[in-house]
Amino acid sequence: MIKILILFIVLIAGVILGPLLAGHQGYVFIRTDNYDITTSVTSLVLCFILLQFVLLFLGWCYRRFMSTTSRTKGWVSGRKYHKAHSQTQKAFLKLAEGDFDQVEKLMSKHADFSQQPVINYLLAAEAAQQRGDEHRTHQYLNRAAEVAGSDQLPVDITRVRIQLAEDEVYAARTGIDKLLDQAPRHPEVLRLAEQAYLRSGAYQALIELLPVMAKVQLHNEDELEALKLKAYKGLMNQCIAENGSDGLKNWWKMQPRKVRHETALQSFLAEHLIECDDMASAEKIIIDGLKQQYDERLLLLAPRLRTDKPESLEKVLKHLIKQSGATPLLNSTMGQIALQHAQWESAEAYFKAALAQRFDAHDAAWLADALDKLHKAEDAAKIRQEALLHSLKQDRS
Repeated sequence: MIKILILFIVLIAGVILGPLLAGHQGYVFIRTDNYDITTSVTSLVLCFILLQFVLLFLGWCYRRFMSTTSRTKGWVSGRKYHKAHSQTQKAFLKLAEGDFDQVEKLMSKHADFSQQPVINYLLAAEAAQQRGDEHRTHQYLNRAAEVAGSDQLPVDITRVRIQLAEDEVYAARTGIDKLLDQAPRHPEVLRLAEQAYLRSGAYQALIELLPVMAKVQLHNEDELEALKLKAYKGLMNQCIAENGSDGLKNWWKMQPRKVRHETALQSFLAEHLIECDDMASAEKIIIDGLKQQYDERLLLLAPRLRTDKPESLEKVLKHLIKQSGATPLLNSTMGQIALQHAQWESAEAYFKAALAQRFDAHDAAWLADALDKLHKAEDAAKIRQEALLHSLKQDRS
């Protein structure tokens, strides 16, 4: 505006002063190769002023055009952003309904204009995976990786989750190892690591992750304990499959003392050794474990031992009776061992003691067998009748 005002002032001054200076205008002579131009100074100034007006007008037209174009682009972009937001909201509702076909369409359309395009592409990828469209799944994952820039963690987590869903276990295992280097305490990374390691048989790697899982409280204590036992059981199965009972025993010897003193692991080990028909090693594990503490898991394994000399095991069981009292399970275990070694009177006494504490159909059947061996047919028949009546009452209730 100031420029225009100045130009108007100059123009008015020219109009006023022009006639006064009409006799003193002087002239301007311009020569080119082919033309000679002669004009007065006043005419040249007026032409210059007119040229300035023309340039100002052209500049105003350009700015107006650019402003209009910018507003048009802003309106179009705003409409796309609004539509992308609306479609994303609809996609979340369809996700709740389980309509993965619509989730994929709504999430992928106008994804570049949504507030978080990475999320749109990742959810579209998971929806495509649910539909079984592997090609589109990888397309969306690649697009998400492009728009994510330097923050690739959510893309990599989604990729591993999809690999596990598609049963690409070893590819997921590779991806998990990389993720653990980037985010070793990320809860979702640890959850995926748990799945990948269990399904790929990487039990030792899972055991090494358990302290981290405990720190981030991924599972409660009971769940962590169950997971640890599952991992150790898997390791034992691997040792047996590769090197038999000798390999299992060698592996056990290499474990830390804290591990070897865990009763649950002792029971797993003894059970594996019994299955491998290594009774001597299994008996030693059971006896050593019961010397440490009373444990029902080890007691349940004791009758499965087939040995000609049960004296060592009986000594430990009798010591437990003195220490912890004659529990029904201890009496039953002693009775089963006595029955295996034809000690009919002892078997009768132990089974009767167990049944006096609580009724058990198996103990009743074993007691009847012992009574048959002692030629007490009437007593054996009475016990079997009581066991039958007890079973019928339980079925009715």
